[in-house]
Amino acid sequence: MGKDITVTGDRPTGKLHIGHYVGSLVTRLDLQEKYGNNLVFIADMQALTDNFNDPLKVRTNTLEVCLDWLAVGLKPERNTFFIQSLVPELTEFTVLYMNLVSLGRLERNPTVKTEMKQKGFGVDGNPVPMGFLCYPISQAADITAFKANIVPTGEDQNPMIEQTNEIVRRFNNIYNCDVLVECHTLLSHTQRLPGIDGSSKMGKSMNNAIYLCEESSSLTEKINRMYTDPNHLHVSDPGTVEGNMVFTYLDAFDPSKEELEELKAHYRRGGLGDMVLKKRLNGIMQDFIRPIRERRNEFEKDKGEVLNILLKGSQVAREIAANTLSEVKKAMYMDY
Repeated sequence: MGKDITVTGDRPTGKLHIGHYVGSLVTRLDLQEKYGNNLVFIADMQALTDNFNDPLKVRTNTLEVCLDWLAVGLKPERNTFFIQSLVPELTEFTVLYMNLVSLGRLERNPTVKTEMKQKGFGVDGNPVPMGFLCYPISQAADITAFKANIVPTGEDQNPMIEQTNEIVRRFNNIYNCDVLVECHTLLSHTQRLPGIDGSSKMGKSMNNAIYLCEESSSLTEKINRMYTDPNHLHVSDPGTVEGNMVFTYLDAFDPSKEELEELKAHYRRGGLGDMVLKKRLNGIMQDFIRPIRERRNEFEKDKGEVLNILLKGSQVAREIAANTLSEVKKAMYMDY
């Protein structure tokens, strides 16, 4: 096509946290300066796959997610913001792609298997919703509808991208065309941030996330209870850096890497207390989050305008998706 197109999205199940920032938002900020073809969407349909019994939660958080985008510096004039459910063509893509993927292939998807385990699907009589199982197909629709070739995401989403490209190749091969475009991931430079308690997943339900709009007092409280080295009982004790959440977060946010390496060496040999490190991290995180929180508060004063941004972008996204769908139907002899 001669130009790069990026697409990425967030599920509206809660306000965004710093894990979202290092995992994808910082990459989007970089992309908006490089490309003019960035699509950023709120995946409300996908959020319903495991929140179908609480649609108001999804609806409420749709604006919350967009507020976080604006607060970190994503600009509507440099990106197309849209709501997934306002582009019904994506649902039609999903149905068409279902014929190209087997049940066994979906069940073998590592990302799906991991998320099923996290959500308790398939155990103790808790059935797996078909919408959840078909999540990779829906994601393939989100990407291919816009002919995106770049998908900013974390390593955990690599199996999804692989499955998307399988669908692209199978479609183009079966229908003897080159309508759909393969894509590749653009990984963040920072590894996925664990929760402050050391668990692999950061989320509201576990009260282990630091949000982009975190108030100053609660930010301090969360950092003070952050998981460190349980064997580092006294300041004089040698400490372990690996698996120590304070160092994990400092690795992600401390601007002085040279000083940080000196602190790690000091901690390992003993003589450096956890509270000294937590105080340093707290200062860095307060400086990072404060301007984001303040910008968010300003945008929140006019939620009507925030919704208008999403509605306008959704119309643009729908026109693009409709054009691709027209090509897909022509290739499938469905252009009646």
